[in-house]
Amino acid sequence: MGKRVAVVTGGIGGLGTEICITLAKVGRRVVAADLGGREDRVAAFQAAVDGLDVHFEAVDVSDFDACGALVQGIDTDHGGVDILVNAAGITRDTTLRKMDRVQWDAVMNVNLDSLFNMCRHAVDGMTARGFGRVVNISSVNGQTGQFGQTNYSAAKAGMHGFTMALAREVARKGVTVNSVSPGYCETALVMAMPDEIRAGIVDKVPVGRLGRPSEIARTVEFLTADEAGFITGANIPVNGGLFMSF
Repeated sequence: MGKRVAVVTGGIGGLGTEICITLAKVGRRVVAADLGGREDRVAAFQAAVDGLDVHFEAVDVSDFDACGALVQGIDTDHGGVDILVNAAGITRDTTLRKMDRVQWDAVMNVNLDSLFNMCRHAVDGMTARGFGRVVNISSVNGQTGQFGQTNYSAAKAGMHGFTMALAREVARKGVTVNSVSPGYCETALVMAMPDEIRAGIVDKVPVGRLGRPSEIARTVEFLTADEAGFITGANIPVNGGLFMSF
């Protein structure tokens, strides 16, 4: 059997890059799917993954047909998508009373519609081959809600509803579908916060620090392993204890 092929949307972002590197290091062929046209970001990503079996493909995950073309191209070039990590995400934060329709739609299109756009095209191949791993990157704020994030929190909560439903549909075909809900991590977005705001967040985290992107990637690696076939429809929180539930 050749290498499993993994597609990571949002693959050149902070979490996405770490997921790509981690999966490549355990023997996956990885395709990072992200917006093109940002040569500096793509170049930085390619430098970070130099020497690894990681490839970049430009795609707008909010575009259903573009996602279909991506999956078809990977089928042709690499032999099919075995692992799909939906990590693409954006924020357009503001309170609901100030939010406009553009801000709502943008977050829904990228954070939630992208799951349908990618899974609809990738899952048939997984079920036909009798193997698949789908991991959707949600958020602690999808579990707790967050001030100024009705759009983001709704999309991230919706991701897990999608996860559970699809998990039931494909479980007998050797395909698992799970979600991971990170807390606040050492990404560019969080590190750009004012020091006092970031310190206030850390004070609320029981382990007393921000998460590391590698810790999210390690969880994705675990869920996408061939040996993880009895875990499906689950949400794995990786948040340092910021939110705990049964």
